[in-house]
Amino acid sequence: MNRNKISSHSPFESKIGFTRAIRIGNSTTVSDTGPIATNGGTAFHNDLYNQTKICIKIMKKAIEDARSTLLSVVRTSYI
Repeated sequence: MNRNKISSHSPFESKIGFTRAIRIGNSTTVSDTGPIATNGGTAFHNDLYNQTKICIKIMKKAIEDARSTLLSVVRTSYI
């Protein structure tokens, strides 16, 4: 099966070696996501609601870039 890496172009991808998402066959796995601002800092410092919204936005884009939709998400987790 093909393994397709989906980049979010986060400045941390190359620094710490991760890919936002990987699609193999019909499955897409999205990596942990933090509230990263476009400048690489923390977005919405001390604002958990808006940090959560930006994390979901980042994950949604990765899922869509993998040719899928939020309707196909079957599991989320928080560690």
